[in-house]
Amino acid sequence: MREGMIPTLLGTGVTATGVVLKGMAAKRESHDHIMPMVAAGIIGFGLAHVLLGTIDLVDEDHHR
Repeated sequence: MREGMIPTLLGTGVTATGVVLKGMAAKRESHDHIMPMVAAGIIGFGLAHVLLGTIDLVDEDHHR
């Protein structure tokens, strides 16, 4: 398996989870402001993994 593939796939899954949680929080009519912030943090964490995994994938191609 290519280096960087696991972080990219993991980041994609985490980002998708964050997007779902953010959507669920937006549909709820509550005054709880913590859930959207947690969802945004999860999305950011996932996107960071996608970015770093993609950098590893591209960097590996240049070293061959």
